[in-house]
Amino acid sequence: MATTDRRPVTSGIENRTIRIVWYALLVGVLIAGAYATYLRVVGGIATTNLTSITPWGAWVAFYIYFAGLSAGAFLLSTLSSVFGMERLRAIQREALLAAIVAMVAALLFIWIDLGRMERLFNPFLHRQITSPLSWEVHAYVIYMGILLAGLYFSMRADLVRVAERASGIRAVVARVFTLGRTDLSEAAIAADRVWQKRVSIVGIPLAVFLVLGGEGVLFAVAKARPYWNSGLFPVIFVVSAIVAGTALVLTVYVLRRTLFAGPPVDVDIVDRLAQILLAFVLVDVAFTAIDALIALTTLEQLHVGTWLLLATGDMAWSFWVFMVGLGWVVPAILTSRRTWRRRPWLMVIAGLSVVVGIVGVRFNIVVPPLVLPVMELLPQGEYFPSLVEWGTSAGIIAFGLLVYTIGAELLPLTPLEGDSK
Repeated sequence: MATTDRRPVTSGIENRTIRIVWYALLVGVLIAGAYATYLRVVGGIATTNLTSITPWGAWVAFYIYFAGLSAGAFLLSTLSSVFGMERLRAIQREALLAAIVAMVAALLFIWIDLGRMERLFNPFLHRQITSPLSWEVHAYVIYMGILLAGLYFSMRADLVRVAERASGIRAVVARVFTLGRTDLSEAAIAADRVWQKRVSIVGIPLAVFLVLGGEGVLFAVAKARPYWNSGLFPVIFVVSAIVAGTALVLTVYVLRRTLFAGPPVDVDIVDRLAQILLAFVLVDVAFTAIDALIALTTLEQLHVGTWLLLATGDMAWSFWVFMVGLGWVVPAILTSRRTWRRRPWLMVIAGLSVVVGIVGVRFNIVVPPLVLPVMELLPQGEYFPSLVEWGTSAGIIAFGLLVYTIGAELLPLTPLEGDSK
């Protein structure tokens, strides 16, 4: 329904000192990351600790991490547009912007991992219809289009309002992003919602079966690595991504509503997101436990050996501290009580715990199966990221945070309708 609400357009970080420190930190890390990237371009893969035994490392782990964050955040955004949870419409734009930024970061990570970075267009120039990787690359392009279209239709009317009421760069950006559509009639706003629903419906199977399921398939088809070669792997990717995406959206929602000018945090929304987070954390635990049980009961040497390496070997610290502790135990405890779920900053801790913990989960997926030799007499691998790998990774993450912050300051992520919270 159209609204005559004339509240002033408010956006941006309220505290000037926090804004300056935050941007200075991001720019500093970005410069350091750019230098590390320069070393990577000039020195090639020799600047990393990757070898022929462990050809995948931090960059691949971060790639599947951010791709999962993106798809998880997108699926969360569809709860309002497709499944009618109107209360969660207030976080829809944040989820979509987070999904876009996370996907860009994921693609940057996999690009920098390429031995020949200039060949990034080859999958489009030389298509291989039987290659899961080729399908995955094309799915990413369509998926990014879905995300951009969803964000556009979700905020098109408010972009028009911002263009009318705001001034400076915020108004200029809003006028550009309206794409010339300035109609604020009830029919035009209803059409936006219809198109957003259509786009989301198309995006759901794309995110589940190609973006997330496709990632799982890329690992699951590797028969030489029994730890990956599991029918549950694509499913675990989907569940884990929803956990990470929900945690990310919960965190950025509270932080933006707290630090930015605009309406305060809605504790009912925080409570609902925390419930969703708790539910999928428990599902993630269940599927992982089932996968481990199947692996251990097979008594297959490499499969059992990988799980033992995770639980009791050199990777045990990552498994117990990050995957189990930060990824499962901490958020499960903090979201287990309603009174705790309605404390926004406590939920920020729960969300950040998951966001950090899932990084460990992704490293535990990529590295351990590559460390163990696939045949007897072959050498055992070892891997820890080099300074160049850490530097480039920090730079890409800083770039993503910078893009998200600028987007949050310039775009109307909070609905401006009078009946919205």
